[in-house]
Amino acid sequence: MTDQDTHNVYRIRDISSNDRPRERLAELGAGALSAAELLAILLRVGMPGENAVQQGQRLLQKFGGLSGLHRVSFDELCHQKGINTAKACQIKAAIELGRRLPREDSESRPIIKSPSDAAALVQYEMSGLPQENLWILLLDTRNRVLKIDRLYQGSLNSSSVRIGELFKSALTNSAASIILVHNHPSGDPTPSPEDVALTRAARQAGKLLDVEVLDHLVIGLKNFVSLKDRGLGFNG
Repeated sequence: MTDQDTHNVYRIRDISSNDRPRERLAELGAGALSAAELLAILLRVGMPGENAVQQGQRLLQKFGGLSGLHRVSFDELCHQKGINTAKACQIKAAIELGRRLPREDSESRPIIKSPSDAAALVQYEMSGLPQENLWILLLDTRNRVLKIDRLYQGSLNSSSVRIGELFKSALTNSAASIILVHNHPSGDPTPSPEDVALTRAARQAGKLLDVEVLDHLVIGLKNFVSLKDRGLGFNG
């Protein structure tokens, strides 16, 4: 690269401030950036006549997207215009981190096989709460926990809880089923008539939305009750 070429290299700071990938990531989050912009952050600088974002776009187009960049050999990537060993290492390292994430998430997500499994996830935290709280365990098709959503705090009954809110997060996270969990600050997990009514209303809504309500647990001080095991709100 000649001295003239060096002066003509397009750096991220040469891009309009509104379009700079680093600034956009800091302001909007990584999810708001295109794949080319994320690559530009790794590449840092472009080359004469091509800024880092354009270079990222060219690489994605040449190899058919991120999956192609994953498959291409390290040596071939190093031979691409404007890509040196350091840039190739950064690209390959970033893609490998992304590849490992779903596997790590999958391995770390507990599988719910029984009411005890579900209670074990929340018992310690919920049993000492001074107010009633309603949480929802979102599960995938294999009963792995996708997320624990903390929805309500205060007096809970079928009229105060908006049934639609129970399923909003489930639909957003593509949950196949949910488990309702709430605590009794008194320490006695005996289900109330309101608990049963809430369970019944949630199950009816779940059938319409194709999201199964697997159970409703009431957490006490040292124990819990499964409404499903007792047949409360799950008959019919």
